[in-house]
Amino acid sequence: MIIGDVMIDSYLIGAVDRISPEAPVPIISVTNNEYRLGGAANVALNIKALEANPIICTVIGDDENGKIFLNLLEKLNISKEHTIISRERKTTSKTRIISNGQHLLRVDNEINTELSSVDENLLTNNILQSINNNNIDVIIFEDYDKGVITKTLIDKITKIANSKNIFTTVDPKKRNFLHYKNTTLFKPNLKELSEGLMININKENKEEIFNAVKTIHNKLNSKITFLTLSELGCYILNQETSNYLPAEIRQIADVSGAGDTVISVASLCLTENMDIKDIAYISNIAGGLVCENVGVVSINKQQLKNEILKNTNQSNY
Repeated sequence: MIIGDVMIDSYLIGAVDRISPEAPVPIISVTNNEYRLGGAANVALNIKALEANPIICTVIGDDENGKIFLNLLEKLNISKEHTIISRERKTTSKTRIISNGQHLLRVDNEINTELSSVDENLLTNNILQSINNNNIDVIIFEDYDKGVITKTLIDKITKIANSKNIFTTVDPKKRNFLHYKNTTLFKPNLKELSEGLMININKENKEEIFNAVKTIHNKLNSKITFLTLSELGCYILNQETSNYLPAEIRQIADVSGAGDTVISVASLCLTENMDIKDIAYISNIAGGLVCENVGVVSINKQQLKNEILKNTNQSNY
């Protein structure tokens, strides 16, 4: 189950061969316009790509982007049963303008206020009904600070999940950062950790990073804390042990959506009761692989498998 902020990732793709006479900005001649599922919906795509069954629980607007979102779900054979349409909301869209593989500009169209009490109750009841009617292995909170996830919702769903021994994993943002208590796996990046604890962290200082991870681990009482460090790799720890893993060297084209992939893979690894070092290792590889593509893409299962086998055979791990 994926709970969180969904969005439409729109791409205007074309060629730039002149500068505007009106202002010193490039003019793009659009040759292609693509729509993709983004945010929490991209997590669902990653889950589906790894041959698990995603259930999206979210709220979208009663608007054109909402219609596009529902059509994409249907086209990709992902259930829209737990997607609530609200006249009080706007469906988040991020439009990226791309030329020759270069990301020139992004335009966001969104509302980031919290859900109304009516919409929050509708979503919460919808989630609880789904938990009772389905065999849920893991609940992923995919938070983009757009308002779908509230403190009350976090508390209610985490409590019921723990009572039913359902794993809970979190990809947090600033607003709810300290509200995710008693979850199974908490996965911030360095910027989110720094903002959440309101401290400056030197990314080159491993001891400083470890101390910050330990602080949030104890504060939130997570079973596992998994800190991603982009090109510097990642830290993962539980009550018994901690591990630092360096990043794989790659040709990075676009980091968009990498966090979605990491939380998706980590969540599924968790359901297989893997060792925390294996969870970090496989998730780290997956996040790196999607960064080799322009735009938000989901992980390719066979490519991930081949990469893991290659690295294992080369005794890199």
